[in-house]
Amino acid sequence: MRIRAGAERDLRRLQRIECAAGGLFRALGMDRIADDAPPPLPVLRRYAHSGGLWVAVDGDGEAPAHEDEPVAYAMTEPVDGSVHIEQISVDPARAHRRIGRALIEHAARRAQEAGVPALTLCTFAEVPWNAPYYERCGFRVLAGDELTPGLRRIRAEEARAGLDRWPRVCMRRELGAG
Repeated sequence: MRIRAGAERDLRRLQRIECAAGGLFRALGMDRIADDAPPPLPVLRRYAHSGGLWVAVDGDGEAPAHEDEPVAYAMTEPVDGSVHIEQISVDPARAHRRIGRALIEHAARRAQEAGVPALTLCTFAEVPWNAPYYERCGFRVLAGDELTPGLRRIRAEEARAGLDRWPRVCMRRELGAG
């Protein structure tokens, strides 16, 4: 497996990954999340053009094209001096292979090399593959008074979208010096 920048050719595949990964929420009674539409192509394109879209692929870069097809992706963007992980999704057929962790570590390395002090994200507090997983990856839950203006804005957008029907948290992972 390797991680490379997301490209235009990947976008529809990323939408399929998102739909498949979202389907896992149905088992938790979170049908609204399971049925949510994937990020629209213009949104994915914006992340790709800004350098914040990363895909995990099977191949090594010299393999046949079908081995260069994404099996997972991460969308990241700068928020208040940190790199914010907006989304990480792994094809459920490829789950439990540390692919999501590899994407997180890739984002952490790139942020650290750029002198960015931390990664942040917002996630479901009680979904096993969300907040509990991110804690195992070195993130900690932020108290309300620790939220930056950008994180408060993101949380407000999530609330307007109805995500607060289930407990949500913001998390942060400090990065060492580059």
